[in-house]
Amino acid sequence: MLTRIAAGVRVHTSECIETNSTVVDDGSRALIIDPGLTTSELIDLASGVSALGLEVVAGFSTHPDWDHALWHPLLGDVPRYGTARAYDVLEHLRAQPDWRSQIAAGLPPEIADDVPLHLFGLLTPLSEGTVELPWDGPSVRILEHSGHAPGHAALLIEECRVIVAGDMLSDVLVPMPDLYGDGLDPLGDYLVGLELLEQAASGADLFVPGHGSVGDVDELHARIAADRAYIHDLRDARTTADARVTAPRPGWEWVRDIHEGNVERAALLRERNVASDQSRGRDR
Repeated sequence: MLTRIAAGVRVHTSECIETNSTVVDDGSRALIIDPGLTTSELIDLASGVSALGLEVVAGFSTHPDWDHALWHPLLGDVPRYGTARAYDVLEHLRAQPDWRSQIAAGLPPEIADDVPLHLFGLLTPLSEGTVELPWDGPSVRILEHSGHAPGHAALLIEECRVIVAGDMLSDVLVPMPDLYGDGLDPLGDYLVGLELLEQAASGADLFVPGHGSVGDVDELHARIAADRAYIHDLRDARTTADARVTAPRPGWEWVRDIHEGNVERAALLRERNVASDQSRGRDR
């Protein structure tokens, strides 16, 4: 079901992992951001948009994770935009013979047989440095950073005063910096992403996280502060007091496993950086 959160902005929340799909429209044309997750949900999303008398003219994937790069034929054969880096990641993945198996291995078991992958990851790349989405509806500013994934982008829908945050600012998931990638400073990259969102907050009244509850501007600042504190705890090897770990919402206890993985990877990153610093010291 599509829920109107602001003039020209509606949200559909998937039953599994509370993934949010956002529909932006100008009264006749629609932009679909991160549609998901199951076949039936995507069909319902397409039907809901059609029932509103809207024509889908574009899509956007905030980043190259499986649950944010899906599509369905009923949404139309339209440009599905993503940043240049997100496009590169997905092209590299789809070029591998076993890409479907790689994705299937990470799907939640309760929906593993109902996630449509035939149109997965087929993006239209935006030119490097593009700051505004090329469509004729409400203006959409692109806030690109590498905090969660390569080519991750939040969107500020300026006329509607809504931020679509991508996989950040969740009230159910802890931050997931790109600790498994090849970035030199993934925790620093995440803090940069939070700074961009904080700067954009002056132009927003509402925000939509990738997973979890939509919030107002006060909640936006609260979640930025919570995410920043969590990243600082990882960086400084402190035990976190984050409620998403210490007192997760019922049914979300598995978030502790994500947190433990973050702690382990952050420790390895610190060790790598110490070894690199020592190596540079010997070379001087």
